Amino acid sequence: MNDSMRTGRLSVLAAAWVVARRDFTAILFSRSFFFFLLGPLFPVIVGGLAGSVGARVQASAEQPQLGVVMRGADIDALGAARARLAPVAGDALPGLVVLRRLGPGESVDTARELAAKKGNVAAVLSGNLAMPVLTGPEGLIHDWRGPVSMLAAQARSGEALAYPEVALRVAATSTASERRGRLTTAQSAQMMLFLLTMMLAGMVLSNLVEEKGNKIIEVLAAAIPMDSVFFGKLFAMLGVSLVGIATWTGAAGLLYLAHGPLFPALPEPAVGWPLLVALGVVYFAMAYLLLGSVFLSIGSMASTVREVQTLSMPVTMLQLMVFFFASFAMTQPGGLMEQAAMLFPFSSPFAMLARGAQDPALMPHVLAIGWQALWVLILVRIGARLFRSRVMKSGPARLRKRRWGRRRVTGEQTASN
Repeated sequence: MNDSMRTGRLSVLAAAWVVARRDFTAILFSRSFFFFLLGPLFPVIVGGLAGSVGARVQASAEQPQLGVVMRGADIDALGAARARLAPVAGDALPGLVVLRRLGPGESVDTARELAAKKGNVAAVLSGNLAMPVLTGPEGLIHDWRGPVSMLAAQARSGEALAYPEVALRVAATSTASERRGRLTTAQSAQMMLFLLTMMLAGMVLSNLVEEKGNKIIEVLAAAIPMDSVFFGKLFAMLGVSLVGIATWTGAAGLLYLAHGPLFPALPEPAVGWPLLVALGVVYFAMAYLLLGSVFLSIGSMASTVREVQTLSMPVTMLQLMVFFFASFAMTQPGGLMEQAAMLFPFSSPFAMLARGAQDPALMPHVLAIGWQALWVLILVRIGARLFRSRVMKSGPARLRKRRWGRRRVTGEQTASN
């Protein structure tokens, strides 16, 4: 007969299952869960509206033009050269606006012409075709230096050069484009994993603080092992998060069927889309459990919501730094930085998900998942002991103090008698 049967208490796993089922059903069938599902809808609506407004502003903005202050013959030659080059160069050539045709020996202050703000003139071209002078903002004139030089050379030649027609042959892929595409997919996967983890992991902390306030957590800890309480709460919140993600994914699928793709398609990852999605679910679970176990430890040290906010802010900032660390390591595949990101438990899910998008090998993922699961167990044990030492000993300490005071009073009364 094992110890749990002799004492009448549930085992660690059985008690964790009871806590997880209790929390999962309580949250899933609560009114707040509906508003929790609607939470990501508002950022999506705001982002869509901002993108639409930005696209309209960009479309309505006029293209900057190049003002010309030269002799009449040079201006005519420049106009003819641009007409010949436009079919080849396209938008690389700036539009020309004649500001002033100079007479023989006449000069003009180009800075004053630019300050006059005539039309949408962004820079002024002066001088002559042999020695053109470009006046304007530093960045813009550096960008237009090459096109203006080509225009002046074409205008000086006075001949219509025959530009060869370039035949286009589309290739399926190349090494550089494949690597760049997989890097884009890895970056997008990392960003999605980080946003979901940070948005959903805070539920563990709020639930624990709420139950500490109404003493439910102390009743649970007195009845079952503290490790079971922590494991149960972690996996209950993980289950609620997965239900939320499944709901959002289903809604996105319906939008895709109704309106087509809302975002540009990402390149194919190295392990393929089905396996990358499966790895994404597993690594989300690991990242959630790792961060959730830290939040549970914070909740054991906090007694009010203000203390929770004070203690959780440094953890949130550190998690942001961890994400930046994993993102930087992604750009150095096979290097020491990537190996460090894969070994550090909090950055390991992000680094390994990016690796899945860039490298088809599967054995590193098996080892990484086992490594992350080990750290989840360690952090839960640490959090449970910390909670037990800070919360569960507070009651007996007060009881011992009360008994000691009572004995002192009794002793004083006996001495007086």
